[in-house]
Amino acid sequence: MVRENDIVLVWGGSGGLGSQAIQIVRARGGIAVAVASGEERGAFCVSLGAAGYIDRKGFDHWGLPPDWRDSDAYGDWASGARAFGKAIWDVVGAKRNPRIVFEHPGEATIPTSILVCDNAGMVVICAGTTGYHGAVDLRYLWMRSKRLQGSHFANDEQARALNDLVIAGEVDPCLRLTLDFEEVGVAHQLMHENRQPVGNIAVLIGAADADQVDF
Repeated sequence: MVRENDIVLVWGGSGGLGSQAIQIVRARGGIAVAVASGEERGAFCVSLGAAGYIDRKGFDHWGLPPDWRDSDAYGDWASGARAFGKAIWDVVGAKRNPRIVFEHPGEATIPTSILVCDNAGMVVICAGTTGYHGAVDLRYLWMRSKRLQGSHFANDEQARALNDLVIAGEVDPCLRLTLDFEEVGVAHQLMHENRQPVGNIAVLIGAADADQVDF
């Protein structure tokens, strides 16, 4: 659970999941740091309440880290990951690591998320949009009591709590594009090409038109 003044790193902050996560963190009194691709998407994250954003295009260490027995190669990867961690400090304005990391890219980013997560913190992963092979340096888990937690959305109570935040106007669903059911493939293609609009895409099921979609 997000606590007041917690640092929370939100991957894909301008997307459907990230845009909701940023606002939930803000509503709980936490400090969201978004990861986005480019200035426009980063500015959108800030408009939702993020303290700032990190442009992931400024780093090139993504992917599975080298074998830990290759000291030089692993050291180069770790330097990139630590530079990303420093970017979090720059946004926060203090040397504070995220107590919670909201993960969904998976393969490309999970090693970095584990490294930058605070001692006794938690990385919550709900997808693997870059792949499912998650290499984790176990030393960071046991030596610093970090936790890797899987999640598949929410239970009934949690879903109702988010709905209540939406009704109260504390969370904007950020619906930016509504498509007919026959256009499901269009939505997937947009996401595949990273051309989707910021926020959420909805597909009409049991509704005649977008005017019947009401938040």
